[in-house]
Amino acid sequence: MSKKNDVLTKMLDYGILMVLIILIIFFSVASSNFLSINTCMTILKQVSITGITSVGMCYVILTGGIDLSVGSIAGLSAVIAALVMQAGAPGVIGSLVALLVALAVGALNGFCVTKLNMPALIATLGTQTALRGLAYIVTDGLPVHSFSKTYGNFAKTSIAGIPLMVILMLLVFLVGKFILERTTFGRYVYGVGGNEEASHLSGVNVMRVKLIVYAFAGFLSGIAGLVLLSRTSSGQPSAGDGYEMDAITAVVLGGVSLSGGEGRINQVMIGVVLMGVLSTGMIMCGINDYVQKLVKGIVLILAVAFMEFSGKVRNQRMVQK
Repeated sequence: MSKKNDVLTKMLDYGILMVLIILIIFFSVASSNFLSINTCMTILKQVSITGITSVGMCYVILTGGIDLSVGSIAGLSAVIAALVMQAGAPGVIGSLVALLVALAVGALNGFCVTKLNMPALIATLGTQTALRGLAYIVTDGLPVHSFSKTYGNFAKTSIAGIPLMVILMLLVFLVGKFILERTTFGRYVYGVGGNEEASHLSGVNVMRVKLIVYAFAGFLSGIAGLVLLSRTSSGQPSAGDGYEMDAITAVVLGGVSLSGGEGRINQVMIGVVLMGVLSTGMIMCGINDYVQKLVKGIVLILAVAFMEFSGKVRNQRMVQK
């Protein structure tokens, strides 16, 4: 019985990787062009923005929260950077202004959750709606085009054949991993999500941890918005729409518990790649956008169900021990 439990636990631990391998094999058979270097680079470029926002989302969910505003923050950041550059400022200034706004909005989310005791779902949903409306107001609903064309070079530049935007995503993941696994603050993040009351009693400033986490998520969303601006070469008021669901799906696929305190950022990276493989594979197989959204929704539901099942199995195993 013990050996069976060990095998089941291993399958649960590596389930996301197994699904990724199965998807790669399936789409390689379905489309002869899928398994190529160009397709791999396309997938990584496609998920670079989702990957960056997923790191911030991972931190938030680990503390037991949720952030539905990451897509709107990314979109507003892109619009603000474009408008500042359109006014004649260099790209560096436009980027800094956008990142400061994104950081401030993230901190505002944290303030609403910690100081005003608002449910994270409601607070960030309100921010999401307000920011989207603000993006349309400042642009009159029109894309912002007239800014430095060299800004778009970032999305087109590669180092040793690897796009800069992919390198940036990997750097964000490495920094996020280091903070979570090698620093005291990372332990605080897990502690707050696992048992907030116990963390408070042990001397952890729970409110400050949550505030920093939401601000961090906002900042990373700002970076994602700048990458998006470079890719599209225009500040679209609708930019980033739906990115929050992609980030949540990737994080949940990676095994991060929605109740907080459990999960690894390595697995989140696999979840991000899996989402990219799924999207690109469906496109190459000629599946339309509506069906893709349906599939993504089903994947999210199955991921949550799988997470609940794996949690019960682990709890039963602990009881047996």
